[in-house]
Amino acid sequence: MKVKQKTHKGAAKRFKITKTGKVMHRSIKLRHLRHVKGKRTTRRLKLMKQLTGKFAIKMKKILGLK
Repeated sequence: MKVKQKTHKGAAKRFKITKTGKVMHRSIKLRHLRHVKGKRTTRRLKLMKQLTGKFAIKMKKILGLK
């Protein structure tokens, strides 16, 4: 009997997979000291960023894809 791979729940809350298969995550440096950063910087940090390279492949495996 083959054992099923379970989804890593901590990773599932932090990363999202798009329909095209990209791994997206939230930006860093947005938790505190927001008043020090400029308005344009905080607007750009609110956007989701794409994971690339080996780490994206690893996250897909942890999330149950591939």
